[in-house]
Amino acid sequence: MSRLLLRLYVAGDGPNSVAARTNLRRLLAQCEPSTYSLEIVDCLREPIRTLQEGVLVTPTLVRLEPKPSRTIVGTLSDSTQVLEALGIEDPAKVERV
Repeated sequence: MSRLLLRLYVAGDGPNSVAARTNLRRLLAQCEPSTYSLEIVDCLREPIRTLQEGVLVTPTLVRLEPKPSRTIVGTLSDSTQVLEALGIEDPAKVERV
């Protein structure tokens, strides 16, 4: 798998934004840090950038690389769907030999 380039758009410390940051960090904790890069954009601090990048709802996670890009909206609480969208193999489903 090639290196993941992720961008998470949040709205300050609102409950959904806090949940999305927490859930994403929990999911990425199972990955080698050198395999991904994560940028968190606070839409309250950078509203013009957020609109220019087409983000209208928070929290929103965008996988920029590898292509094609993928967008996930919400708190990222469904681990299986988030891992699948990001192209990360779920360690819980990997059969141990």
